[in-house]
Amino acid sequence: MEHRLLGRTGRTVSAVGLGTWQLGADWGDVSEADARAVLEASAEAGVTFYDTADVYGDGRSEQIVGRFAADNADAGFTIATKMGRRADQTLENYTPENFRSWIDRSRTNLGVDRLDLVQLHCPPSAVIEADATYDALDALVEDGSIAAYGVSVETVDQALAAIARPHLATVQIILNALRLKPLEQVLPAAETAGVGIIARVPLASGLLSGKYDENTTFADDDHRSFNRDGSAFDVGETFSGVPYDVGLQAAGDFTRLVKESAPGSLTPAQAAIAWIWQQPGVSTVIPGARNERQARSNAAAGEAANLGVEFMDGVRSIYDGRVRELVHDRW
Repeated sequence: MEHRLLGRTGRTVSAVGLGTWQLGADWGDVSEADARAVLEASAEAGVTFYDTADVYGDGRSEQIVGRFAADNADAGFTIATKMGRRADQTLENYTPENFRSWIDRSRTNLGVDRLDLVQLHCPPSAVIEADATYDALDALVEDGSIAAYGVSVETVDQALAAIARPHLATVQIILNALRLKPLEQVLPAAETAGVGIIARVPLASGLLSGKYDENTTFADDDHRSFNRDGSAFDVGETFSGVPYDVGLQAAGDFTRLVKESAPGSLTPAQAAIAWIWQQPGVSTVIPGARNERQARSNAAAGEAANLGVEFMDGVRSIYDGRVRELVHDRW
C-alpha cells in the first residue's frame, strides 16, 4: 500500500487507514472480539493509521485501539484521537483546563504518555477562529502531552480557517463521491501549507458500497436510523447529508460507473475509497469496517491502479446531476 507524509506530524501513514467510530458506538453492536479482529485484519493488510475519538462509545473505541496498539508496539502505527464533544458546544467550554482533562482521559484510555495526534472534534466555528484555541494546543505540544494537533471540521470555511494556522498538522473533512466541494479550495490550500488531509465518511455511510436499497433497515442505535434529520449531530455525517432516496439513485449510478470504467475488478466500495486517496493533497482516507472481510477489502483499495480520467469525469457528472444542489452550498 502507498504511504504518505501526514502533514506537519512528520509521520508517514498508509493511504488507507481505519476509522473506528463503529467499534465504539452508533453503528449497531460490535463485540470487542469482532473489533479486535477488524484491527488485526487491517494491520495485516498494511494499515498504519487508526482514527478514534473520546466519545466513541464513551471511550470504548479508544480503549480497544489502545490495547491493540500496545500489543503491536513495534508496528509503527499512528493513532489519532479527537476531543471536544464531551461538553456543550460553546466557545466557553474550549478552555485549557478542559483540554487538559480531555487529553488526560484519552491518554489513559489509549495507555500512552503522549498522544500522536489530537483533533478538535468538529467544534463550533468560533473555536476554530479563536487565537486562544491554538495557544492552548501549542502548550500541550510544548509540555509533551501531544505530539501534534489538527481539527476535524464540517465545512470548507472551517477547514480554510484552520489551515491558515501555522502549527496545525492536519484537517479531517468529509470527502467522497457525493461530497466534492473540498476539492475546490481545501485540498489545494492544505497541500500548499503542508497540512495533512484525513478524508472521512468515504462511503457516504455505506451508500457507495452499492449494497443498500429502499428496503434496507438499520438498527435503532445506528446513526443511519436516528440521525437522518440531524437531531443527534450534523446531518452531513449521515449519508453525507444526501436524502436517502437520492443517495440510492446516485449510488446506483456510481455502481454502473465502476462496472463500466474502473480498472481491474474493484468493488464499488473499493473504487470509492481509491477515488479519494488518488486526489492530490489527500494524506489518508479512513473507512470504517465492522468485520474482517470489510477491513481487508477496504485496505486492498489502497493498491488500486489509477482510476483514469473517464472515471473521474463520471464521478463529477453523478455529483452535478444528482446531489450538488443538495449539499454543495451547505458544507
